[in-house]
Amino acid sequence: MIIGQDVFLRPITEKDVDSIYMGLQNEEIMYMTGTRNIFTKDQIREALNRFSEDSTRHDFAICLVENSQIIGDLAIMEIDLDNKKAMFRIALHSIENCGKGYGAEAVQLTQKFTFEELQLNRLELQVYSHNIRGMKSYEKVGFKKEGILRQSLYMNDKYSDEIIMSILRDEYMELRKNH
Repeated sequence: MIIGQDVFLRPITEKDVDSIYMGLQNEEIMYMTGTRNIFTKDQIREALNRFSEDSTRHDFAICLVENSQIIGDLAIMEIDLDNKKAMFRIALHSIENCGKGYGAEAVQLTQKFTFEELQLNRLELQVYSHNIRGMKSYEKVGFKKEGILRQSLYMNDKYSDEIIMSILRDEYMELRKNH
């Protein structure tokens, strides 16, 4: 477990399927993450089982410190030990939990795990240009924009760019030192 002030991260388990499923029913969350597929609970269960056997990823439930309720999930994926880098994704399961700082704190806990535990040098993510709240949150915790895949998503009758962002170990250490 990785414990913060308002949220903590714990390994994701099968009992988290219902919350993940509910998040995947929300149109706004699906749009923010560019998710088109509707998944059944069985498909989610199968995916979690697959992920748990994949040595190149760590999946976490994001839970509230005050009551241990799961509010989201995240994954550090495609861990490349040779190049000391990984990909990252996060999703809160309810719009009501957005804008409260929970996601930003979960990302900071992920950075701590990535750079201090896994000893990686780079953490990368992709965010769609229509997800302004997400981009601002990532920038707030030290991610920098480094590339744009123009009009790479067509959803809800419009195109969105895919923004590539990353944070490097040195940048993370500098942020830690200044806080």
